[in-house]
Amino acid sequence: MARKFFGTDGIRGTANTDSMTAEVALKVGMAAGRVFRRGEHRHQVVIGKDTRRSGYMIEYAMTAGFNSVGMDVLLFGPIPTPAVAMLTRSMRADLGVMISASHNPYEDNGIKLFGPDGYKLSDEVELEIEKYLQAGLTEGLAAPALIGRSTRIEDAQARYIEFVKATIPRSLRLDGLKIVVDCAHGAAYKVAPTVLWELGAEVIRLGTEPNGYNINRQTGSTAPAAMCEAVRMHGADLGIALDGDADRVIIADENGAIIDGDQVMALIAKRWAVEGRLKGGGIVSTVMSNLGFERYLGSLGLKLHRTQVGDRYVVDAMRKLGMNVGGEQSGHIVLSDFSTTGDGLIAALQVLSVIVGEKKRASQAAHVFETVPQVLKNVRVNGAAPQALLESTSVKSAIAAAEAKLGASGRILVRKSGTEPVIRVMGEGDSETAVSSAVASIIGAIEAEAAR
Repeated sequence: MARKFFGTDGIRGTANTDSMTAEVALKVGMAAGRVFRRGEHRHQVVIGKDTRRSGYMIEYAMTAGFNSVGMDVLLFGPIPTPAVAMLTRSMRADLGVMISASHNPYEDNGIKLFGPDGYKLSDEVELEIEKYLQAGLTEGLAAPALIGRSTRIEDAQARYIEFVKATIPRSLRLDGLKIVVDCAHGAAYKVAPTVLWELGAEVIRLGTEPNGYNINRQTGSTAPAAMCEAVRMHGADLGIALDGDADRVIIADENGAIIDGDQVMALIAKRWAVEGRLKGGGIVSTVMSNLGFERYLGSLGLKLHRTQVGDRYVVDAMRKLGMNVGGEQSGHIVLSDFSTTGDGLIAALQVLSVIVGEKKRASQAAHVFETVPQVLKNVRVNGAAPQALLESTSVKSAIAAAEAKLGASGRILVRKSGTEPVIRVMGEGDSETAVSSAVASIIGAIEAEAAR
């Protein structure tokens, strides 16, 4: 059965249109509730959200859907995605829901689902939910006496704060450090500054005044310039920028220079390997990770296993390979000793633990390897089918020519976005000029084909 609702990371779309209406949210609650209503016990689902105005609408609609099929709902309010994954397990829930469109603007929203083990759902389970969504939901409604009820959990944020602090040694303090934290006016606007303050840091807050419309707007991990500038202006030791649902992080050193996800993973892998904590002889990342990262891991005798883009694919590979460090260059860092999904705040604490433990400046500790020149461009193809463009003869020929031009010293990656009408073109190699030229030639072919 073809997918109509689920994409690469749950269901996502513009609020009040297409797949992100109150009606769809109601039906997702009913369908997912039916799939996860297993056994005779009283079933529970937990729901968290970020700070988008449309979150109220989707939250209440999903709650009604779950209640209608006999599931009790525990409401957390604004809380990071990894907190929902953790609390799904901690509270022995049958299902976890995060209402968020991650790093997208406020107009969008999304629904991410977690199984009782705290992991994102498999393709098979998503297809089972799709079956109910597309076939109708006239069956499976609870009898009047069995309709579910809803309860708001007031201390959900406090539970997550304690969980995050427990991921580093009790003896480790951040006293004397000045840290800028940019929460993108999103789900971590309370918990992230609180964690850092309780550990002893002087905290400079950015993006902590959500109004329902400003999430990710010129702030957070996808727009780290504000964080970098604040680090320089305040003479901070480190900057931490999270995205709207806090499952990804970008860090800045004391000079305001960016430390991306590849560098964070390299730092953690190096430290954990020395301490004997790294499992599986390497780490998992995606096809987007820098070639310099792969070469660096090789110099340590570690292997980089690549997956397609998406943290769920990284997590699947980590589980199959028995590895406990993985992530994406964009800042999704998955440390399976602690979490079942990306957690920007936990990853940031691991970086801070190295800085404190080794008594180094961030610029010394966290710029671990030299990156290979990498160029990434997005081509918006509104009105054209991205897959059809990629399968056209002219685009295929342009890609083949670019690959031949870079040869063994570089690589080309062309893929369609899973959430937008966009084709992403990435090239990397030892020569920045050659990489830029190769990428430009592919973009030219895509635009020419789309204009036909």
